Amino acid sequence: MKVDEEGFYNKLLDYHNILYLCHRNADPDAVSSAFALSEAIGGKVGLVDGCNRVASLLVDKLEIDVVENPNPEAYDLTVVVDTSTIAQLNDIELCHYGVIDHHATTALTENAAFYLHRNKTSVAEIVYDVLKCMGAPIMNRTAVGLMTGIVTDTGHFKHATSDTFRTFSNIIESSGVEYAEVLELMASTPQDVSMRIAMLKTANRAEIERVESWLVATSHVSSFGGSASSMLINIGADVAFVGTLKENSIRVSGRAKRDAVNAGVNLGQIMEDVSADYNGTGGGHAGAAGIDVVADMDEILWACKQKVIEVLRNKKNPSSL
Repeated sequence: MKVDEEGFYNKLLDYHNILYLCHRNADPDAVSSAFALSEAIGGKVGLVDGCNRVASLLVDKLEIDVVENPNPEAYDLTVVVDTSTIAQLNDIELCHYGVIDHHATTALTENAAFYLHRNKTSVAEIVYDVLKCMGAPIMNRTAVGLMTGIVTDTGHFKHATSDTFRTFSNIIESSGVEYAEVLELMASTPQDVSMRIAMLKTANRAEIERVESWLVATSHVSSFGGSASSMLINIGADVAFVGTLKENSIRVSGRAKRDAVNAGVNLGQIMEDVSADYNGTGGGHAGAAGIDVVADMDEILWACKQKVIEVLRNKKNPSSL
């Protein structure tokens, strides 16, 4: 059942023992959103498979009490946060659950007891609206978390909308937290040597295909696929796909520049379509998405690339001379 912000809040009031469950390798948007809800309503923040570097720093700095690898059966209700597919939860068995999400495509709402979905640039923005509907004060730790979630999920505002900036401004005004505080927290994130090595390997292995004046890059690496695909965008690709091998399955992370998205590229839809052809799971946003599937990595990377080429062929790239 789809609900609005008030309906979501009222549904949560029916439960006493709530788990706010984040996707694997949880990012600041997921962790901060789960934390904000747990602080305002009560409950626990759950991580199925750890969190990324910035989110780990957030957990440490804000002293967020997290439950690693929780058992949903031990809770009255599980609220799945910022997650579009069950694969992102490592196929954990969900019993009675709700969903709060912002992805363009989400497969978890079908069997949810209730869900709140908005086409926002981050779940943190949706959570802020829930807190505002409740009349809950935006405390310092909550504000720092939500602001960090918004900054990271919008790529430092590259994918922000007017609503994004409006919400961000409202959080600053209602909490008194300065933007500089968030930037300082993120700047203090330690650099991981293994991540730096992975970025260099990704760039070295990259295969580039030119479509008109667009550049589509594909590569593979053992870890940090999401960061690696973003890196390829930062160094010149218009669309990038990076594959990583996870035991018997592969994951492909895709990123696209705004110009490519404006030209018609929708990575969330592309990942969903490709995953359907291989009985996998995939989805996300127009400019950032992922797929989990049991198949040959080169075959999946090729399939994703071909879908992008079909969209970009005969389209002009406004960023190229």
